[in-house]
Amino acid sequence: MLRFPGQSLRIGIAPNAVSLLRVSRWRGPKRTVLAERAYVAPADGAGQAEALAQALRALLDGQDTQGWPLAAVVSDELVRLWQVKPPPQATRLADIEAAAALRFHSLYGEAPAAWQVSADWRAGEPFFAAALPRTLLAALELAAQDHGMTLVECVPHFVTAWNRWHRALRADAWFAHAHGELLTLAAIEDGELLALRPLPLPQGADHHWLTQAVQREALLLGAGVPPLVQLAGQLPPQLAKPAGSGHVPVALLGSAALGEQLSAACLLAVSGSAA
Repeated sequence: MLRFPGQSLRIGIAPNAVSLLRVSRWRGPKRTVLAERAYVAPADGAGQAEALAQALRALLDGQDTQGWPLAAVVSDELVRLWQVKPPPQATRLADIEAAAALRFHSLYGEAPAAWQVSADWRAGEPFFAAALPRTLLAALELAAQDHGMTLVECVPHFVTAWNRWHRALRADAWFAHAHGELLTLAAIEDGELLALRPLPLPQGADHHWLTQAVQREALLLGAGVPPLVQLAGQLPPQLAKPAGSGHVPVALLGSAALGEQLSAACLLAVSGSAA
């Protein structure tokens, strides 16, 4: 496959499917869906990794990928995102890495050894960390290597949404991003992230449900209920409609806020930055 400047490949990794897209900044179609494969992941970690590895091989077999850069976006259902408060007088990277590991353990009840942790490490103020399963990364790296690609990026879906929309957020508004069966709620105070909350999206989630969720999280954080929640992603129909009286006000971010006529895995790939 002839590659022009500004073109790259993207993979979207959802809990039950993977997709491959070709994207172009300047020449030809902006994006082209090349392939998609469904898979069924067992409950155990080793089984999940093998199911994903098989799906990636099936996705890439027969594709002309030699020499292409590859970016991957992983569903938030498969990753971990959390806030870290550095210990007082922390100055060394080892100190804040230990704080991140302790917070991870307190939130998820497990050591982070099986996860690849990355963050915008800061010693003087709270920051957010993300963790991807090492088995997932290993399967993706091996697939890229076997098919002659260079893996240049692998990020959680929420990170792509935050990078796209955070400059458009009001300083007093919260941000909510929906994809699949999960809504990630970002509590914001004075323009800075205060907390992240992954919330399962119930069937028929509407503004009453969102209002209750926001009020509950504000109470837990000791923060005020925001005057506005700005929404993006694959929104349930009732959340995409204007909020009614007594509900938390909402605003949709961009025309894509209602989602596109693409599969969940393809939408993941579309959300990534160009490699």
